[in-house]
Amino acid sequence: MTQTDPDKTEQAAVMIEMIFPERANHYGTLFGGNALALMAKAAFVAATRRAGGAVVMARSDRVDFATPIRVGEMLELRAAVTRVGRSSMSVAVTGETEDMTTGERRAVLSGRFEMVAVDAAGRPRAIAGKIQRKETIA
Repeated sequence: MTQTDPDKTEQAAVMIEMIFPERANHYGTLFGGNALALMAKAAFVAATRRAGGAVVMARSDRVDFATPIRVGEMLELRAAVTRVGRSSMSVAVTGETEDMTTGERRAVLSGRFEMVAVDAAGRPRAIAGKIQRKETIA
C-alpha cells in the first residue's frame, strides 16, 4: 500500500453484517466473541486507512453490549479514529441494528481499541501526518 496524504486519507469505516444462526449463541443472539471479532475488524480497517499501512491491535478497552443482537437483524458497525499518537491510534467502534422487516434501528454496542502501526518486521513505526484528536464518530 502506498502512503497518501493523511489529511485526505479516509479515517473511518462502516461495515454491515447480517446476523445468521452460525454466529449466534443458544439464546438466538449474537455470541459476544463474534461481536468482538466484528468490532476488531472494523477498528482494523479504520486504523489501516489512517496509518496507510499495517496495524496490529494492542488493546480493547471498555466494550459495552447494550442490548442483545438477534438472529436476522442487520448489524451496522461504525469505526472512527479518535486519537493519533506517534505510532498508536485510538479507534471508537459503535454498532446499531436494523430490523429488516420494520426498519427499526437501535444502538447495541460500543467499544474502544488501541491500534499500533507496524513495519514489515512487526515493530512500531511512526504514523505520517500531524497528530489529530476527534471526539465523536461521524
